[in-house]
Amino acid sequence: MDFLHRHIEALIFCAPAPLGLEDIQRCLSEMFGSEIPSEHVSEAVEALREKYSKDEYSFTIENLGGGFQFLTKPAYQASISILLRQQSHKKLSTAQLETLSIIAYRQPVTKTEIEHIRGVNCDYSIQKLLEKELIAIKGKSDSVGKPLLYGTSIKFMEYFGINSLHDLPQPKDFSQEENQIGEIKE
Repeated sequence: MDFLHRHIEALIFCAPAPLGLEDIQRCLSEMFGSEIPSEHVSEAVEALREKYSKDEYSFTIENLGGGFQFLTKPAYQASISILLRQQSHKKLSTAQLETLSIIAYRQPVTKTEIEHIRGVNCDYSIQKLLEKELIAIKGKSDSVGKPLLYGTSIKFMEYFGINSLHDLPQPKDFSQEENQIGEIKE
């Protein structure tokens, strides 16, 4: 079944976003004109993951964002960080990061609710986050004026390297001392 491995490898390589097992199975079944068992697809993906985990490769196949994607290994972080620093025009600003965190934890959320929490206008940040495809419009609220509801996208999970929103840090993960401004007077 080496041919199956190569086809799966090609699908994962060319996919612009993490590719799920069901998507891989559908593509292969359509291509070969017969149903490919999901066990064969899972076994082939695991064999590829094992293959690329060896030191001779600078990249590996990771399971994130609900699917599989080729990613570089941590040992090459220094060279990649140089490239990313050179391309830093795509970096998130503090305002965008604050807006994105509110959306991630409170979704679905309206622009008014975000502005109420931040205390400033969020039009520009929301526009940039939509352009970067880190957030998406999830519908309209039932409140007056039917404002748009925003939520995170699959690209958000890719960007932060998480599989689901449950992987986000929770408030209990932070100690009170780290998040405190000033001194406590006793």
